[in-house]
Amino acid sequence: MNIVEEVQKLSDTEMELMEVIWECAHPVTSTELLQIFAQRGKAWKSQTISTFLSRLVDKGALTATRHGRINSYVSSLSEADYKVWETQNILNGLYQGSVKNMISALYDGDKLSEKDIAELKHWFSER
Repeated sequence: MNIVEEVQKLSDTEMELMEVIWECAHPVTSTELLQIFAQRGKAWKSQTISTFLSRLVDKGALTATRHGRINSYVSSLSEADYKVWETQNILNGLYQGSVKNMISALYDGDKLSEKDIAELKHWFSER
């Protein structure tokens, strides 16, 4: 079974944490994450980050390994796999699984520029 099938939808804050963990590409501790977020101007409390890390483990997005009194965390799935999974959920949930319906909604909502359309045409022509 694909690990992404076992993962639950992530909240915005959980995604923010996962993006940093994916950037690190090595097991990280909550202390390391606190330092990274502090450098980025986001001061989180230790308990807050620990709660989110526990939720991510429960959701299947992270694996925790205990080293003495410290946990290190590693992603259970790649960023690309999660994005494909999330996109498929949106496609199925909002657009009945139809890529055409999704692109049409973007076009009708003026979210596609002429440049976007040209890039899509070029991309499809190369497939």
